[in-house]
Amino acid sequence: MRTWKIRQALVAAAVAGGLLITGCSGGGGGERASDSADKSRGSGGATGPMPAPAMPSAPDGDQRQEDGAERDFAPPPDYLSTFALDVDTASYGFARRTLAEGRLPDPSTVRPEEFVNSFRQDYPRPEGDGFSVNVDGARTDADGWSMMRVGLATGAGESQGERPPAALTFVIDVSGSMAEPGRLDLVKESLGIMTDQLRDDDSVALVTFSDSAETVLPMTRLGGHRGKVHSAVDRMEPTQSTNLEAGIRTGYDTAVRGQREGATNRVVLLSDALANTGETSADGILERISDARREHGITLFGVGVGSDYGDALMERLADKGDGHTTYVSDSEEAEKVFCEQLPANIELRARDAKAQVAFDPETVERFKLIGYENRDVADDDFRDDSVDGGEVGPGHTVTALYAVQMKPGASGHVATANVRWLDPDSRAPHEESNQIESGDLEGELWGADGGLRTAAVAAYLADALRRGTSGATEPGDPAVRPDSSTSTSTSTDGPTPEPRYTSGTGQPLPGAPDLSELARHAEDLPTGADSRAVRDLVTAVQQADRLTGGHGGGGSGEMRE
Repeated sequence: MRTWKIRQALVAAAVAGGLLITGCSGGGGGERASDSADKSRGSGGATGPMPAPAMPSAPDGDQRQEDGAERDFAPPPDYLSTFALDVDTASYGFARRTLAEGRLPDPSTVRPEEFVNSFRQDYPRPEGDGFSVNVDGARTDADGWSMMRVGLATGAGESQGERPPAALTFVIDVSGSMAEPGRLDLVKESLGIMTDQLRDDDSVALVTFSDSAETVLPMTRLGGHRGKVHSAVDRMEPTQSTNLEAGIRTGYDTAVRGQREGATNRVVLLSDALANTGETSADGILERISDARREHGITLFGVGVGSDYGDALMERLADKGDGHTTYVSDSEEAEKVFCEQLPANIELRARDAKAQVAFDPETVERFKLIGYENRDVADDDFRDDSVDGGEVGPGHTVTALYAVQMKPGASGHVATANVRWLDPDSRAPHEESNQIESGDLEGELWGADGGLRTAAVAAYLADALRRGTSGATEPGDPAVRPDSSTSTSTSTDGPTPEPRYTSGTGQPLPGAPDLSELARHAEDLPTGADSRAVRDLVTAVQQADRLTGGHGGGGSGEMRE
């Protein structure tokens, strides 16, 4: 059996006087045009050191196969999957709102990872900053295919009295479109409640924007001044058009002027993100956020509202601002976001966090990362700490699901999952790792751990919504085997076949049930402390089933070459 040994490669390099190993981009999904310059180093024709998973120190036996042989290996680049971590949930929230109104969401707004990450998982948590890494899985109903879960968790947050103070600049859309019920009224109610829950040593600034922007409250310590905040919030009324660029520019100017040393400085954008005045292109607005991030370290938290919602723009703004997005449609959701999530997640546990999963070519035929197309990172950028990753706060869980097809009769090591991040204060890099064996994938999916089943239901729902009502396979939708020539990556040794099934929307995920059956699986999910979230998921699947006429599922696992 062919093996790849990191130590052997290093010895050979020393003896030979140097060894050039070429690599290619093998991230799990699509690439943003705005990131193409960064990623070009790791895609077709570029060369560089081939990435390999770092093996963390562990008790004897944890890094060894059953025969006792060490499991250090460096897989070929096309067996690597690399992406920036993402804790956004806006796509799922907006989809639920759209389904409840009797409409299917636009497939372009459906991001499966945001569906999956809308549900907390019961992963073990680390002490202090950084992540725990957990890997498990189970067999799907498609022959030879399993669903593998990579679960990352950060430690719990400090109590309100122990966290650093916060300096929050709220940038609030007061354009005419915000007059719709469930928009500005919801924002004002939430801000009022949150103002009473923040600490006295926290600071708040308020910026409003419509056709122009105005700082209605400069950065103000809450102790003794909560009445000023309440008064400024109460005076907000919807007015004219949406100059989002002016709001962002003024918001960041206000945040920079009010920046506090030793505090967590953050801009919170509350909007339907329907820009129609001033600079409306994403690139023009994004540049302002990028400058403030680099120079002052001010992160962005985007909160979307409204039945018409600029999902793509809000997501790009938050990604460029080293932040994340969520979506609220009612008072209960808004109170959870503003009064629980935001205060609890003011601090960070990790900066520029990236994950890399290395699949073993001796056991794995092919695989697909479900979602994360917009978070793709070139494989050889995994340990390049100048390449942007995701910012993750305390108490978060991040889940990545893979569809994995094993080689017939193969057993043993399946994959090694690595996460790399920078310390939020010192910026020192850290890594953690874990791995999975074929025996860990032998159980049946719908009899597996409740968290895995919940993630699977969410992923299958997102997959069905991406395909709409037809369920037809789109032309040019490849399912590439290692011996196929349909999709290749270039290295100095010639074309290297890509084994990944990288389709976007056309073909069902392996083992996907139809939505009627998926609803039954959802009804069997454990509820526990997350009972409302599970009930909402059941409802969403049922609504999608009705709206698609029963054509939103059914993946056999038979995929075209």
